Amino acid sequence: MQSQGRRPFDFQRQTWQKMGAGYSGMLVAPTGFGKTYAVFLGLIIDFLNHPDKYGKGLKMIWISPLRSLAKDLARAMQEAIDQIGLDWEVETRNGDTDPKIKQRQTKRLPEILLLTPESLHLLLAQKERAKFFKSLSFVVVDEWHELLSSKRGVLIELGLRYLEFMQPKLQVWGITATIGNLSQALEVLIPNPEKRVQVVAKEKKKLDIVAVFPKEVELLPWAGHLGSKLVEQVVPLILKSKSTLIFTNTRSQSEYWYQLLLEAYPDFAGQIALHHGSIDAHIRTWIEEALSEGRLKAVVATSSLDLGVDFKPVDTVIQIGSSKGVARFMQRAGRSGHSPYETSTIYFVPTHSLELIEVSALKEAIKSQTIENREPMVLCYDVLVQFLVSIALGGAFYADQMYQVVKRSFCFQWMSEAEWAWCMSFITQGGAIGQNYPEFHKVVRKEDGLHVVENRRIAMLHRMNVGVIVSDAMVKVKFISGGYIGMVEEYFITKLKDNGKFILAGRVLELVRIKEMTAYVRASKGKAMTPSWLGGRLPLSSNLGQFLRQKLADSTHPGAREKELKFLYPLVSAQTEHSHIPQANEFLVESISTKEGYHLFMYPFEGRLVHEVMSGLIAYRISQLFPISFSMAMNDYGFELFSDTPIPLDDAQIRHILRKEKLMEDVIASVNATEMAKRKFRDIAVISGYVIQNMYGKQLNNRSLQASSGIIFQVLEEHEPQNLLLRQAYTEVFNQQLEEVRLKEAFNRINQATIIYKHATKFTPLSFPIKVDSLRQTLSSEDLNSRIERMKAQNSRPLQKRKGKP
Repeated sequence: MQSQGRRPFDFQRQTWQKMGAGYSGMLVAPTGFGKTYAVFLGLIIDFLNHPDKYGKGLKMIWISPLRSLAKDLARAMQEAIDQIGLDWEVETRNGDTDPKIKQRQTKRLPEILLLTPESLHLLLAQKERAKFFKSLSFVVVDEWHELLSSKRGVLIELGLRYLEFMQPKLQVWGITATIGNLSQALEVLIPNPEKRVQVVAKEKKKLDIVAVFPKEVELLPWAGHLGSKLVEQVVPLILKSKSTLIFTNTRSQSEYWYQLLLEAYPDFAGQIALHHGSIDAHIRTWIEEALSEGRLKAVVATSSLDLGVDFKPVDTVIQIGSSKGVARFMQRAGRSGHSPYETSTIYFVPTHSLELIEVSALKEAIKSQTIENREPMVLCYDVLVQFLVSIALGGAFYADQMYQVVKRSFCFQWMSEAEWAWCMSFITQGGAIGQNYPEFHKVVRKEDGLHVVENRRIAMLHRMNVGVIVSDAMVKVKFISGGYIGMVEEYFITKLKDNGKFILAGRVLELVRIKEMTAYVRASKGKAMTPSWLGGRLPLSSNLGQFLRQKLADSTHPGAREKELKFLYPLVSAQTEHSHIPQANEFLVESISTKEGYHLFMYPFEGRLVHEVMSGLIAYRISQLFPISFSMAMNDYGFELFSDTPIPLDDAQIRHILRKEKLMEDVIASVNATEMAKRKFRDIAVISGYVIQNMYGKQLNNRSLQASSGIIFQVLEEHEPQNLLLRQAYTEVFNQQLEEVRLKEAFNRINQATIIYKHATKFTPLSFPIKVDSLRQTLSSEDLNSRIERMKAQNSRPLQKRKGKP
C-alpha cells in the first residue's frame, strides 16, 4: 500500500490488530474503501510477524456468494502476495473450476482458497477433510448481508460450526454492507461472544442521486411505458461517461432495455453488453473482463453485478425503475466511484411517473440511515439433514458430538432433543415412511456409534445434489450449428411453437426443436418474445414503503422543496381533486364503477407480495358479507378487487373487512394453504434428499419434480403429519409467501389510521397503473396499448366525484 502512495484507514489498522490478537469479528465499511484488504492482509501481516504459528497448507478460506466475485478477488490477492514476495498460491473452487484443478486440489490445497458455500460443503463431504483443514486459521465470509437471510446462510453457519469443532482456535471474519440488524448479523456469524468484535468504518461514501425527469408528467401513469420515452435521455448519460452500469430488476427487463438502447443509438453495437444469470458463463466472464478493462461503454445488468465487483472504469450507474429497497439501491450506487472518497453517482429512471416519489423517499431513507433488516432463518431441517449426510460421507461422526456442534448455530439453537432424534432417524431410516425403501437409508450407524455413508451410489448422488438453490428446470439454448447461448426456463420454451421467436443474450432467436432439455435455435430477425423468468419480481421493502407513504403525503404541499415532488404536483393535484392523497395517519380506499364493472382499490404501500395476500383476504371477508366473486390485481402501491356486480360497502363494513382480529385465521381460509405448502415442499424435498434432482448429468424436469414431491407430500399428510419437513413447508409458507409478520404490522397500522373511503367515476392517478397491470396479464402488448389509449380517452373528460354510493 505504501508503494502505491496509500496509507491504511483506521478501520483497516483496527482489523489487523484484532486479527493478530486472535479475535473473530465483522467488518462494516462503505464500498471502495478497501474492506477486502482490511481482512485479507490481516492474515499476511500476522504470518509475517508470527510465521511459527502457521503450518503448511490451507490457511484461509474465503467464502463468496458469487463465482465471478471470487475470480476477481483471487487475482487481486495473488498480485498482492507476489508483490510481498510470499511463495503462496490463491485459487478458487466452485462449479466453474476445471475438474483437473479440483483433483489436484484434493492432493494439495493452496494457502488461500476462495469458494462458494456449496463448495465448502462438498469439501466437508470429502474423505480427506481432516487433512484439508489441519492448518486452517481463518474463514472469511464476504458479502455476509447477502447470505444472512437465506438457506445459503444456514449452510455457512453449519459449515463454520463444524470447522470450529475441528479447529477450536479458528478465527471467523465477516464483511458486510450496512444493514438494519448488524448486531444480530454478528451473533449469527459468530455465536461465541468471547474475543468477538465489530469493526465499523468512520468513513462515509458520498452518494449523488439524480432523477431523470420525463418532459411532462402524465396524470394517468402506468408501469413500463415511460422507458421507451426516457431512453433518449439515457443515451447522452452513457455517451458522456467512461463506462456505465444500467441496473434492471428482472432478466426480461434487461433484455428489453438492451434492445431499446440499440434501437435508439445503433452506434452502441459492439460497445454495450448484456449481463444476467441465464447467459452463458463464458460470455458473462468476457463481459466482466471487458468492463474492468474499460472496453465497454455500458452493460445492462440485473443483480448478477450487484455485489462487490470492482469495476474501476465505471463512473455512472443508472437504475431503471424501483430498486424495491434502500440497501439494494445503495449497493448498486456503490458500483460507481469505487475508489475512496469518489462520489457514487446514480441516475434513477422511472418506469412511470409515480416512481419519482421513490427518489425522494430513497434520499430521506439514506439520510436517516434507515436500512432494511436481513432476518436470519431458523430451524431449516432440510439443510440440516443434507449437512449431516455430507459429514457422514466425509469421514463419519458421533451423534452426541454433532448435536452439540449443531446447537451452537443460531439457526438450530432452539431445536429440541426430540427434533434432533427425528433428523437422525431420517438420515438413517428415512423417517416413518422411508423404512421400507433402502435408498432413504443413507447413513449407517456402526456398533461403536459412528455414523457413516457406505453405499457408493448414495454417496455419488448426494455429492451431485449438495446445495440449497433449487431452480426451476432450465432448458439449455444452443445454436443448431453449434455454440451455447444460455438458459431459459422450461415453462417458457414449451409454450413456444416451432419457428417461434424469442430474445436471449440480446439476440433474436428462432426455435427449431426441443430435445432432451435443450432448445436448438437459429439466428433470426424481427419481432420476438422476451422470456420472463419465474420469481423475477422483487418485493418492495417495508422500510421503503414507509418513506413512500410519508413522501406521498408531503407531495400535497405546493411548497414542497424536493424537485421530484414539485414535478409531480399536477398529478398529485389531480388525485386530490378527484379522490384523496392519504396522509401519514390515513388509509385510502377508492370505489370506482366503469362500463366494464365495479372496482375497489386499496393503497397499503406494502409491496406486491403482501398485497397479493391482502387482496385475497379482503375478497374473502367481503364474500362473507354477501355472495360475490372477484378478480384481483396489484402493484407495489396497492391492489384492486374487480367484480361485474356492484360492491355495496358502507363505511362500517369497510372498517370491518380491514379489522386485525382473526387475521391469520381468515388468511388461511382465503388461500389454499395446503397447495401452497405442497409447492414449497418441492424445494424442501430436493434439499433434504427426498427427491433427487440431478442424476448423472441429467436434471429432473419441473413436471417430474413436482409430481414426485407431491406424492411424498400427500403420503406425509396422511401418515406422518408431524414430519418436520412437512411442518417446515407450512412454516415457510407463513413466513415467506404469506409474510405473516409484515402482514400483522400492516393491519396494526391500518387499524390505527383514519380510513378514507372515496368514490370516483373514472380511474385516478393512483388506481390507473394497477388497472393496467391487471390488463397486462390477459392482453398482448398491441391490444394492451390500444386498450390503454381508449381508457385514457375516456378519462380525459373531467373526472367528477360520484354522488352517493355504487
